[in-house]
Amino acid sequence: MQRRTFVTLAAASTATLAAPVITSAALAQDDTNRDSTDQWGREARGGLDAALRRFLALPGTKSYLIHVGQGGALRRIAHQPDLFLFTASAYKTFVLGQYLRDVEAGLLSEDEQLAIDDSARTIGSSVFGDLAGETKARSVLEGMIAHSDNMATDIATENVGADRVRALIAEASLSSIRIPDSTRRFLSYILGAPAGTDLGWPGIANALRDRPGSRRSPLNDAITLAGNARDFVSWYEQALRGTFFANRATLTEFKRIQAMSVQIAQAVPPDTPAYAKGGELPWPGLSTKSFAGQIVVGGDGRTPVTFCFIVNWNGPESDFPAVEAEFFGAIKGILRIIKRGLQ
Repeated sequence: MQRRTFVTLAAASTATLAAPVITSAALAQDDTNRDSTDQWGREARGGLDAALRRFLALPGTKSYLIHVGQGGALRRIAHQPDLFLFTASAYKTFVLGQYLRDVEAGLLSEDEQLAIDDSARTIGSSVFGDLAGETKARSVLEGMIAHSDNMATDIATENVGADRVRALIAEASLSSIRIPDSTRRFLSYILGAPAGTDLGWPGIANALRDRPGSRRSPLNDAITLAGNARDFVSWYEQALRGTFFANRATLTEFKRIQAMSVQIAQAVPPDTPAYAKGGELPWPGLSTKSFAGQIVVGGDGRTPVTFCFIVNWNGPESDFPAVEAEFFGAIKGILRIIKRGLQ
């Protein structure tokens, strides 16, 4: 649980989408309907099929949605995109979005000094976990996205207000998304505390050590971090167009911080503009990985490819590094082939 983040849970149903839908099986059967000038030629589709199958070979339950072109105008590639999932730290993009909206409205400032202390201290905080003092809100937002720092997330959420983040989610029509009031309250609950209880610091660390039999499922009806791949794709398509920001400068700042995620280098082909956020959680009975966002490709460098990938499995924590490496390797292969097909 001292890894950097939270993630996703799944169960089955392949979506029917308005634009062309590509699945693993469809890719293998589609050649007769395409001529030699199709940019998605036989060789590219065969490679994409293999890359998708690599992702689907991961343990447990898998879900993904990929829109090639805005709204999937060029292709929609899907596997169970409507599953209600435990999304983990992928939700932190919504906190960033609302925080920057409040900066734009003059309610908050990225230059404001925010306290770093035990009131927000928690595990999964590689940036601020051992520090005390003050730092600018801008650094807090960067820590939240770049390193998925849970302490930074709770400081940002406390300043902007969890209900204001939920209001943005509702405005974006993301009906599946659920977020916690804080990562620490979420952790307190799945470690056995009553709903709404904050075990505080070092209560979280003590509970991890002393209550191994009291753990609840991260996907629950009380406090969770949940949603589906379709809503994450919808969010990034809207947000990266500037739908929720009045000023171009705010969109630029949103993109700047979203481009800082350390997971981008693991999942995205080199030299590819990308804006993304992932999540993860090794947990008894449910381990998870997720990665959602957008790359920009094409000969003119203007074609968006928006995506969300999720995998959940039940296995020992010792398996997590190998599954994580294969998760990112499969995604990088998928995005590499799509990028080449559009150049």
